[in-house]
Amino acid sequence: MCIHQLNLLAASNSLPITNFLGKQHPIEAHHLSSICDIMEKAMVNGDTCIIRCILVVFQVVFKFFFSPQTERNRDTVRRSGLLLWQLLMAPRDQICSEIQKEVCLAISSGLNILYPGEAEINNLLKLVLTEGERNSGLSQLRDVILTNLAEQLQNNRFGSEDDDHYRLNDELLHYILKIVVRESCVLITKCQTVSKDDFQRLLSTVPAASSCLRYLMAVQNHLLSNTILIKPDENDDSDSSLQGETLKVQELKTSILSLATQILTGCDEVLEMLQQVTTALINSDISDREQRLKGLEQITKATMLGHLLPVLLTSLMHPNLQTLTMADALMPQLVQLVLYTSQTALLLKTQSPAFSELNSSPSGASEQKGKLLPDERMLEEKEEPGFLTGLKIPAPWAAGKTVETVHPVRDNYKFKETVHIPGARCLYLRFDNRCSSQYDYDKLVIYAGPNTNSRKVAEYGGNTLGYGSRSVLGTGWPKDLVKVEGDTVTFSFEMRSGREHNTPDKAMWGFACTVRAQESSEDVSGGLPFLVDLALGLSVLACSMLRILYNGPEITKDEETCQELLRSKLLQRCQWQVEANGVISPALTPSPSPLPLTIEEDREFTYPSDVLVPPVGHYFDLPRIRLPPGIMIKLREISGRARPQFRPSIK
Repeated sequence: MCIHQLNLLAASNSLPITNFLGKQHPIEAHHLSSICDIMEKAMVNGDTCIIRCILVVFQVVFKFFFSPQTERNRDTVRRSGLLLWQLLMAPRDQICSEIQKEVCLAISSGLNILYPGEAEINNLLKLVLTEGERNSGLSQLRDVILTNLAEQLQNNRFGSEDDDHYRLNDELLHYILKIVVRESCVLITKCQTVSKDDFQRLLSTVPAASSCLRYLMAVQNHLLSNTILIKPDENDDSDSSLQGETLKVQELKTSILSLATQILTGCDEVLEMLQQVTTALINSDISDREQRLKGLEQITKATMLGHLLPVLLTSLMHPNLQTLTMADALMPQLVQLVLYTSQTALLLKTQSPAFSELNSSPSGASEQKGKLLPDERMLEEKEEPGFLTGLKIPAPWAAGKTVETVHPVRDNYKFKETVHIPGARCLYLRFDNRCSSQYDYDKLVIYAGPNTNSRKVAEYGGNTLGYGSRSVLGTGWPKDLVKVEGDTVTFSFEMRSGREHNTPDKAMWGFACTVRAQESSEDVSGGLPFLVDLALGLSVLACSMLRILYNGPEITKDEETCQELLRSKLLQRCQWQVEANGVISPALTPSPSPLPLTIEEDREFTYPSDVLVPPVGHYFDLPRIRLPPGIMIKLREISGRARPQFRPSIK
């Protein structure tokens, strides 16, 4: 097992042994042939110990000591590959699970050697993805290869040389996604079908992700992180560099759109299964029905709904991905997912004890309705409970933000920080009872605004401990809440005096203050139920996409340049030719416009009488409209075209 430990140590790129092994000379073909001879003899004799050791040797050789450059080497590689496949496809009663695992590790280590071409690797992956459910060896090989590819993909930047090798093509991704969807549906179905003891064991194993799910997570994180964090090279301002970055961003967005479409489609199928299982559990008479409904949410987090969808929704809110193309392609799927998640969240919520007590308390409901006005009572009667009814929306700002200096403060210490809580009407400041400074001019100044030029609210300094100034500014450091109007407050503290030798740390403690948007400290919610949180996230993303669709495409540079022409009253009164079914129709009679021309020559200009009648014949026989000189001058100024100069001919 020393060779096995050597292989495990060499797998870490940060250890010196990895560099040492990488610098060794490649093993010769006859040595690998001798290893194959030992393997064949061990397989004939059924010596599992020798087989396992040779498999570990294969892993080290393939990773560090072999390069199939000659025909003899390639023949030896084919021979070793056949031996490995013979072991992998052996019946379970003839091979133990430990040997099967070592075979998978050996094939994964020598993947590029055993299958040198991209087409060969793709065929192997297609085989293990399509036939893995029918054969335990292929299933284990699939898990090992995908786990290795996922780890390598996380360490590579998009567009690198190894990126195409670790990121599989769309066909293989589709197979992987089908496996992930099937695994998710099976996992959710077990909440209904397994026994009580098996269900408890199932809860103790989630949310572990399968190898296929881990690979999809790695691909998604790889694409999304590079899209969000991509930055152009600041040292290269050439047009070719900018064009290359633009092409890379476009390629990333195209890949993300394709992956997001497939993930949302898969989530749609999983949510449909989740809704069916939830309905079946609610209508069943199983003794542990409540426990299964509670555990169903935990099980759901172990599926692609918990591992893939939240990250995708959060990333799609980034400005780099808020595009019209994304909105147009993903909007139908988002609407369907919002419906599924909200309906399933409501189903689960109706089974919670809090919701049951709320609906089963007629006295409480009647008392609450008795306090309402008639119009409000009418609205209350018509209102239907939703999946957010009775839930406390998490308020992370309720915990407040703490602003504090170092403790104790030092000589010439300066501190300034601004706290902004969006939407707050006013802010409430609570100071620590240890606040103190050496002298009263070592003070803290509070401003109601984003900087020190804003309105001054208060200033505090000094101490009552008998050191330094032995006094405080005004009434001293506040014991009660300090109210600041607005949603922004700025703290500015400066230590102007030098510390005296007899001043203890407690007299120079500085200050600490907690800023909240509420007067009373509320209990910070631990979070919403998973499906409720998912439904809200989907709703927010759908609303954002709707806004993009409503605004339409961004204004182009040509449109910005032609703004004056587009606002021209003259052009707004023109009748343009319309193309329909490949035929261009003649210009129609211009309709009268109530808006007058905003040019000085509008009094002199009138349409020619022959233009007000639809022309006879083909559209290119239209008469020419002569524009007044004033309009022509303005059009030339806008277009930048000078008037042609005519020179008289000399006879």
